[in-house]
Amino acid sequence: MNDETPIRPGKDQTGGMRNAGSPTPALFPPPESMRPTIVGRDFVASAGHPIVAQVMAEVMAKGGTAVDAGVAGGLLSNVVQVDMCNLGGVAPTLIRMADNPQIHVIDGVGPWSQEVTLDAFLARHEGQMPLGSPVGVVPAAFDAWCTALARFGTWRLADVIAPAIDYAQRGFPVDLRTAKAFELLGNGFASYETSRSVYWPKGRPPRPGEWLQQADLARTLSRLAACDTGAREAGIAAARAQFYEGDVAKDLIAFHRATGGWLTADDLAAYASPVGAAPEIAFHGWRVATPSTVSQGPVMLQALAILDGLMLETRPHGSPDHLHLVAEALKQGFAERERHYTDPNFTEVSISELLCEDRISALRAEIRPDAALPGAATDAAPGRGRSDTTYVAAADAAGNVFSAMPSDTIDGAPIVPGLGFFVSPRGVQSRLEPDHPAAIAPGKRPRLTPAPAIALNHDTGEVLAIGCPGGDMLVQAMTQSFVEMVVYGMTPQQAVESPRVATFSHPGSFYPHPAFPKRLAVEGRIPKDTRAALAAKGHVIHDWPDFEFDAGGVSIAGSRVLTEGDAPVLVAAADPRRITYAVGR
Repeated sequence: MNDETPIRPGKDQTGGMRNAGSPTPALFPPPESMRPTIVGRDFVASAGHPIVAQVMAEVMAKGGTAVDAGVAGGLLSNVVQVDMCNLGGVAPTLIRMADNPQIHVIDGVGPWSQEVTLDAFLARHEGQMPLGSPVGVVPAAFDAWCTALARFGTWRLADVIAPAIDYAQRGFPVDLRTAKAFELLGNGFASYETSRSVYWPKGRPPRPGEWLQQADLARTLSRLAACDTGAREAGIAAARAQFYEGDVAKDLIAFHRATGGWLTADDLAAYASPVGAAPEIAFHGWRVATPSTVSQGPVMLQALAILDGLMLETRPHGSPDHLHLVAEALKQGFAERERHYTDPNFTEVSISELLCEDRISALRAEIRPDAALPGAATDAAPGRGRSDTTYVAAADAAGNVFSAMPSDTIDGAPIVPGLGFFVSPRGVQSRLEPDHPAAIAPGKRPRLTPAPAIALNHDTGEVLAIGCPGGDMLVQAMTQSFVEMVVYGMTPQQAVESPRVATFSHPGSFYPHPAFPKRLAVEGRIPKDTRAALAAKGHVIHDWPDFEFDAGGVSIAGSRVLTEGDAPVLVAAADPRRITYAVGR
């Protein structure tokens, strides 16, 4: 048969490449999503940056577990995503080990100094909350990485930290999105000479393709790696001691206090990330876990528990009823956050009380199918600047799953000269009102926005790590993506690409806690008639463009049943709204 020979329908149609003469141009369907759901045999990973996802894959390809890969990815994120997270920042982490059904949580957020009180803070800063060292809390990320690796990992610290050292020392080319972030964040960090000299080395924002090197950070990471001698656990402990009690700690505290911070050497030396059982709720046969009320994770848990009794599966996907109920359930979770969430050591309402069926039922009963609730925002309030985070997730064939959300952006505090990282400015999420549950207090942890999740289905054997950057948006995007998979049967990649809504009917997490009563942000791919129907229910519609950056960047890694009745296989997905990337083998 040559190119001139006609194709005979039926007889010659046996597959192969399509061509212009094919009578069945729709033999293969169009792609189900912009990117494929990654399917793996040995491992999968998804992260906020392609380099991080690739390095995590390399760790597992060399025999490391999902935990080893996750810690390596977290440390590397502190280098190649300094616009989103920092070695001196926060890193709440969830881990599920293959031989243990328990989901462990490492809170990964440090407390205020024992020296600070709300009255003293208000007096020093004239009733305001400035950025920079004054809002510094104990850096928790490095302790979280050490705790995860020592308790649940198998590799040595020097090995998992090696990629971070390499990328800090030799540098990496800046991509288009990161270059834009350095430009925008420069509005904040350009006032810090120590930060500007690192991130604007030519006196201006780096351009796409220019290389970023972080010599001081490389030296610090190398000092920590050099502590790793002797037994594996002893090497991790020695590096941790160098960070929190040794010369690194001394240099950090000296600069921090000289620039208006409250922390002392005793505050650093006393810190250790708590490890415990993550709170869980049931949703459509799954168990979903997040950190406790030191984060906003329970917003996702309460929203899902509320939705579990609203027969969401009877509402057509993408319909006004579907989107309204999801928004209202999230709104109820945020109202609970405003009323009760805080460091569990200071709370008057326990997580078990927040998640009990009677409370969930009462919150569910307040939702009306045809009218939007006012939420926790009583008056509109402006905000300032922007804050963000990133995420790393890994899963291996043995069944280990890692889910962590490192955070703190470089415009929040000045880089410590000689160290290359800063003291977490996460105190900016505490409150200045004395009667607020999240008010500043000595030794109290601020209530975080970062909140990774892990979901388990014990009947099918499926397990998924899910996370997202985006401040108050992140639990909203995570909740919606999970609903898309579990209720509406979407693939992981379809779920992270699906258009989203976002409620802002609550005081924002970052000072000065902006609020927009009844506002519902709606991505452009949601039809106009759907938006009109939502407005008719009382939502104040705020139009977002297609694939809005602020709608989050969800990553998923774990195992999923792709055909009913079959065993779960490793899967990963990455949101195209950001530079998130998924890999697998």
